[in-house]
Amino acid sequence: MRIYRIAAIPGDGIGTEVVAAGVEALTTCAKRDGGFALAVDHFDWGSERYKKTGAFMPENGRDLIKNHDAILFGSAGAPDVPDHVTLWGLRLAICQPFDQYANVRPTRILPGIVSPLRNVSGPELDWVIVRENSEGEYAGVGGRAHRGLPEEVATDVSIFTRAGVTRVMRFAFALARSRPRKLLTVVTKSNAQRHGMVMWDEIAAEVAAEFPDVMCDKMLVDAMTMRMTLKPQSLDTIVATNLHADILSDLAAALAGSLGIAPTANLNPERNFPSMFEPIHGSAFDIVGKGIANPIGTFWSGVMMLEHLGEPGAAARLMRAIERVTADTSLHTPDLGGNARTADVTRAVCETLAGDNQA
Repeated sequence: MRIYRIAAIPGDGIGTEVVAAGVEALTTCAKRDGGFALAVDHFDWGSERYKKTGAFMPENGRDLIKNHDAILFGSAGAPDVPDHVTLWGLRLAICQPFDQYANVRPTRILPGIVSPLRNVSGPELDWVIVRENSEGEYAGVGGRAHRGLPEEVATDVSIFTRAGVTRVMRFAFALARSRPRKLLTVVTKSNAQRHGMVMWDEIAAEVAAEFPDVMCDKMLVDAMTMRMTLKPQSLDTIVATNLHADILSDLAAALAGSLGIAPTANLNPERNFPSMFEPIHGSAFDIVGKGIANPIGTFWSGVMMLEHLGEPGAAARLMRAIERVTADTSLHTPDLGGNARTADVTRAVCETLAGDNQA
């Protein structure tokens, strides 16, 4: 039997609740499959640890998880800790050293969920957004000087390297090639950002020549928001910078019904380091402890984890369970307009998994 070591890092807020639900569903899925098992190690890294010790994770934290097969992450952020401190102290402290440069965010309307877009149903909104996850606007280069003085200055420098842009473009084109429509949209802002983004466009065109079977078009990020809402059926695979994709993928999740259902895979495609899987919804401290967090985004992230681990049958089974449960509107959590609780959705998914006789 194959045994996969999973590092579970709930993080902050509802991360604890949805990661617990995710582990339960993944464990049930493994038992139902019978060909593999999960050995889950739990790590209490997050804002509470930071407030007690001054660090979100121990000094050797990455060494503790670098040999795991995958990471299941909850969320990062607490109301009494500055957001940039949390992000750079926990999530980015894992993503960047582990070179998880391809952030993949699928979006589609699941059964039983209504999109806020008029006259749009599932087939018309079936996207995958590829976010460059290691440089760009979140490279961490910059600083502040003359603090408190009238001439105080703060800079954040967007870093685009030929190597970084080329590898994420190749990843995005290959992903587009694997999908039925073979269509890739490159998001840019090269009309205003005339150096880094112009190079981004140039490299996209160079890589496009390596994938003649993939149709490719280019869209300015501001116009992209209109296209996503007015012509969603014209999109399929999308590649964008760290900042642009961060924003567009939240819009995509909202158009699919709720941030609570949206998954993320932070991939190191070369598998030199473990990849990390997480819902995109954040820590949501306004509903912490109420038992109403939507675990679907974590379950779907689990699907992506199983695919990455090489368990496509189990991944398909978990996705079927998710779709059967969302189709039942009595199992919708408040973010989807329902009254179901986290435990209700988790139990339904696990029961559906246990009863799935499809090969």
